Amino acid sequence: MMTVKTTRKTFDPAAILNARDLIKLLARSVPAPQAVKILEDGVACDIIKIRNLVGNKEKFAKRRQRILGPNGSTLKALELLTSTYILVHGNTVSVMGPFKSLKEVRRVVEDCMHNIHPIYLIKELMVKRELAKDPALANENWDRFLPNFRRNLSKRRVPHVVTDKSKKTYTAFPPAPEKSKLDLEIEDGTYFMGKQAKERAAKTEREEKARQRKEEKKREREQEFVPPEEPGSKPKKRKKNKEASV
Repeated sequence: MMTVKTTRKTFDPAAILNARDLIKLLARSVPAPQAVKILEDGVACDIIKIRNLVGNKEKFAKRRQRILGPNGSTLKALELLTSTYILVHGNTVSVMGPFKSLKEVRRVVEDCMHNIHPIYLIKELMVKRELAKDPALANENWDRFLPNFRRNLSKRRVPHVVTDKSKKTYTAFPPAPEKSKLDLEIEDGTYFMGKQAKERAAKTEREEKARQRKEEKKREREQEFVPPEEPGSKPKKRKKNKEASV
């Protein structure tokens, strides 16, 4: 445990807070020459905890890598735009720089962990940086100049068979279990039959099914020899001759 105390030679009461921040930065593996800059005026620090923002470890590792970017390019661009020093280490992100820039970096980091790519927010920061150079736009709203990115997620796959639970009536009793092979044999009466009787019954059932298939195939073959009905071949009705009575 480390403690920070003032001495009689201390003339700045806020130095004890800066010393506390210095110890925090050193504990987060910030290099000592960089961490000492926290004692300068106008420099603040922020320790952003990112582990509790994502539950899955694999997603956490991928989104943390997004902050760094390929070969650290995304992190370098964010540092240049915000004039800060950023160190991603373990479950935290350490940031040093002006107080206004700390808020922007925190927003980018938290949105990245919430599955919003940092490149969109970096583009927004670039536009704001260019607009700040124009004094004519100092008192105007910049929303019309900022890019508007919409989330376009792919539609989730809908299962083909969806059970409709609304039509089912609620019953307090659980559903009846499926009947086993033994239960079905008891209902049919085959359970109480001997081995030879079961074989005779199975043979009779096979012969009956074979006979039905044979008759069905015979009907299909005979269907080919039935002449089709020709149009205009309806039988003519005979006219009755009416004899006049004399």
